[in-house]
Amino acid sequence: MELVEIVILAVVIALVAVGLVGGLVVGSRKKKLPPPPPSAPTITPPAEPQVGEEAETPRDEARRTIDEVGLPDATAPAEEAPVAEAPAPPALEVPEPTAGRLVRLRARLARSQNSLGKGLLTLLSRDNLDEDTWEEIEDTLLTADVGVAPTQELVERLRERVRVLGTRTPEDLRNLLREELITLLGPDFHREVKTEGGAETPGVVMVVGVNGTGKTTTTGKLARVLVADGRSVVLGAADTFRAAAADQLQTWGERVGARTVRGPEGGDPASIAYDAVKEGIAEGADVVLIDTAGRLHTKTGLMDELGKVKRVVEKHGPLDEILLVLDATTGQNGLVQARVFAEVVDITGIVLTKLDGTAKGGIVIAVQRELGVPVKLIGLGEGADDLAPFEPGAFVDALIGD
Repeated sequence: MELVEIVILAVVIALVAVGLVGGLVVGSRKKKLPPPPPSAPTITPPAEPQVGEEAETPRDEARRTIDEVGLPDATAPAEEAPVAEAPAPPALEVPEPTAGRLVRLRARLARSQNSLGKGLLTLLSRDNLDEDTWEEIEDTLLTADVGVAPTQELVERLRERVRVLGTRTPEDLRNLLREELITLLGPDFHREVKTEGGAETPGVVMVVGVNGTGKTTTTGKLARVLVADGRSVVLGAADTFRAAAADQLQTWGERVGARTVRGPEGGDPASIAYDAVKEGIAEGADVVLIDTAGRLHTKTGLMDELGKVKRVVEKHGPLDEILLVLDATTGQNGLVQARVFAEVVDITGIVLTKLDGTAKGGIVIAVQRELGVPVKLIGLGEGADDLAPFEPGAFVDALIGD
C-alpha cells in the first residue's frame, strides 16, 4: 500500500509541475504581443425619409438659414398656408339715364349724317331752283336710302312750299326742311318699348334679326336701358347656334345685375325661351328679354323655327314686343329682310344699329314706310350706352344741324 500511495503522490506532483510551467510560458507570450489597434466606432446611417417625411439634418452639421440656401429651415415650424379669399363680385355698373340720351348723342349722330341734311339745305338755298336742282335733291334723298316713294312725296311737298314761301332765308329753309322730314318720320307713332306685362307676368320682348346686325349686343344694351329706368330684367339666351353667344349675353347681364337663363350650345331655342319667361315669372321680374338666333331671311326652315319660339313663349302669355334689329348700312337689302321677318313673327318695332358712321339715315323713313311699324331704338356706336330711344325731332336736328 505504501508503494501505491507513493506512486500516486508522484503523479500528482508531476501534473502540478507541468501546469505551472505552461502558465509561465503563456504569460510570457502575452507580454510580448503588441496591443491591438483601437476598434473604429460603428456609425449607424440615418434612415432614409419616407414619403411625407422630411430628412433630418445631422446634429454635427451647422444649420443654414433660408437666406443662405434658399430653402426653408427643416426644423422651423411649418407656416400655415394663407387661405385664398373668394373673389369679390364685380361692381355693378350704373347705366346712363335714358331720358334725353339721343340729345346727348346728337353731336355724334350729326358727324355721320350731316352730309344728307347739309346737302339738302345747300341745294334748296340756290337762287334758281330749276328742274336740274330738284333732280339733285331727289338723288341726294335716294342715296341716303330714303326710298323712292318717300323721296317723291318729300320733293313734291318741298316744291309746293318753296313756291308759296317766295323769299327764302336760310332759317326759313331749315325750318321748312325740318318740318317735312319730321312728317315723313311719322311723329304720331308710339315709339316706347312696351314692357308692362300682365298683373302676374313680366313684359316679354323678343329680339330677332339676321346674323351680323348686332342682335345680341343690342339685347344687352336694351337691358341697360331698362335697368337705367328702374326695371328688373331676366335675359333668355335662346341664340344657341352661334358659339359664345350665351356667354356674351351673360356678360352684358352681369354688368347691370340681370340674370341670364341659358342652355347647352346647340340646344332647343324654344325651350330656353320658355324657361326664361318661366324664371321671370317666378322671380317677379319686370321684363324678360329673349335673344334669338340670327338667321338668314332666305332660309325657310330657320324662319319657321323662329315662329315656333314665338308660339312656345306665348304659352305664358302674349308677347309685348318683337323687335327687329337691322343694320343701317345694309340699305335697301335691310328692307327685304324686314319684309320676311314681319310675315313670320309680326314685328312691332325696329332697332337700327350701326347708324353712326353712315350717311344713310334715310333708311329710318324707308323701313317705317315699308312695314308700317316705328323705329323705336337706334344704335349710334360701340359704347355700352350708345343705344338710344328714337326721337324724330332730335334725329332731324342732328341731320340738318343748327
